[in-house]
Parts: sequence; structure tokens; C-alpha cells
Amino acid sequence: MKNVTIYSTPTCSYCKAAKAFFKEHNVAYTEKDVAGDAAARAEMVEKSGQMGVPIIFVDTDMIVGFDEGRLKQLLAIA
Repeated sequence: MKNVTIYSTPTCSYCKAAKAFFKEHNVAYTEKDVAGDAAARAEMVEKSGQMGVPIIFVDTDMIVGFDEGRLKQLLAIA
């Protein structure tokens, strides 16, 4: 199984869509709330160079935003 991490905020609609996608496809993931966790926010910026969310990592592959097609490709979902 792939290691999936999402950096998100509670009010982000694209973050909610990504998490709904993970739930629909039974994908286990780790969520890091960058609104309330300064360390997670710093980690996200260091890894991605981005301030916007969601930032999603599938193993070492990074996705900026919610890209359903790319997620399906990386997670081998038909």
C-alpha cells in the first residue's frame, strides 16, 4: 500500500474533496492540518515550496491541489 499524506485546512473545499475521494476508494492517509499546526505548515512549505492546500504526497510523488486523475494514476485506481 502507498503512503499517502495530505496537508490541508478545515475550510478548504478541495481538501474536503480529496478526503472524500480517499474515503470512497478506501485509501488510508495521514492528514496534517496546517491551519492549526505550525510545524506541519513549515514542513509542507519546505517539502513543496507552496503555501496553498491541499498538498498531497503519494509516497514521494507530490500533487498540488486536488487532481483526481493523477491520484487515480498514482494509486492504481481504475
